[in-house]
Amino acid sequence: MKQDPELTRIQELMKPGKLSATGFLGEDRRPLSEILEEDRLSVSNLGLSCHFIAHVLEKLMHKGREGFGNPVRVGVDLVVTVDENRGVVPCPFRHGYLAEKIDVTVKNVKSTELRFSDLSIHLIKEHCFFQGRGSVYRVDPQELVNTLDSFIKDCLRDYKAL
Repeated sequence: MKQDPELTRIQELMKPGKLSATGFLGEDRRPLSEILEEDRLSVSNLGLSCHFIAHVLEKLMHKGREGFGNPVRVGVDLVVTVDENRGVVPCPFRHGYLAEKIDVTVKNVKSTELRFSDLSIHLIKEHCFFQGRGSVYRVDPQELVNTLDSFIKDCLRDYKAL
């Protein structure tokens, strides 16, 4: 299927050096429409929603910010570190959203590490965009579930109660 011209323009903005030094696509050369569709399908197959995943990441970011740059233990398995910098980064989907320059690292002491930004949360919540393969801030849905398993289960109970 041919990609919508607007998505082609957005994909151009996602290249390194346009809106951010590293860009949003990594080494992924697929059309943006294909990247979006594959991640939506992956999220659906996991029985989750993009909105819920963004909720989980936002909770982790807020808990991590309590450490003022120092690592914060979250539950038994997770250690969250937040690095805040001055400035903002615009959303490449061209609707005026500006994200703070906040980097979040979540380390599961038993397994893997996950890295995302304030903009990552917005991109997932509003556009179901997890960034391209190889992107510095790519949040692979399956890796997210593997890394945050018990935290996701706790959040799911809270989320359903809302």
